[in-house]
Amino acid sequence: MKRMLFSLMFVCFAVSSMAQRMDELFIKMPSDIIIQLEEAWRKDLVDLYKSGKTATLENTMQGRSGLLELTDNYLLLQSSERSMMELKLLPLVNHTNIICMITTVSAPVADSRVYFYTTDWNPISSEGLYTPVTADWYWKEDVDHSSIACLDAKAMLDIFLVKYSLSAENFSLTAEYTTPMYLDDDSREKVTLLLKDIPKRYEWKSGRFE
Repeated sequence: MKRMLFSLMFVCFAVSSMAQRMDELFIKMPSDIIIQLEEAWRKDLVDLYKSGKTATLENTMQGRSGLLELTDNYLLLQSSERSMMELKLLPLVNHTNIICMITTVSAPVADSRVYFYTTDWNPISSEGLYTPVTADWYWKEDVDHSSIACLDAKAMLDIFLVKYSLSAENFSLTAEYTTPMYLDDDSREKVTLLLKDIPKRYEWKSGRFE
């Protein structure tokens, strides 16, 4: 009886593991999340990538989409000429996974949105999973915020743009402040003297990005 129970648990675990491979999750992604690519086209991209060929197809928006990187738990997709999508499977403490999805649009400066889903593609609130970075984090600690230079810089940085990126190799998330790239060269040079020269980095620990 114990042997039968162990065998049943092993089969269930194996099925669950196979269902949580990134290629299958990408193919089964709901069409309202990725309107540029129908399910059959996503499967074609995966097949092309695995065969070592250039995984690029025309999409429904009359542009081109390309699968740039694919592992068991990570995917990088050029969804259109100006947009990217990243997917990462993140482990939870109960040996299940959730999906982190980042969409980035460059128009022309990169700006990202972060989403979380179950492996059945049900949305999950991001509250408790990560705290979005704010513009204040990027100022150097020794900056005098009452100085004319700082006040002028803040006036130029009147919008907040940030590019989030997942790692294919580990469970980190980085947030790069891209608003300065929106400025002309002279303004950017003045502003960057007051800003940190590194992105904010998160690590996935105990079911959240810290």
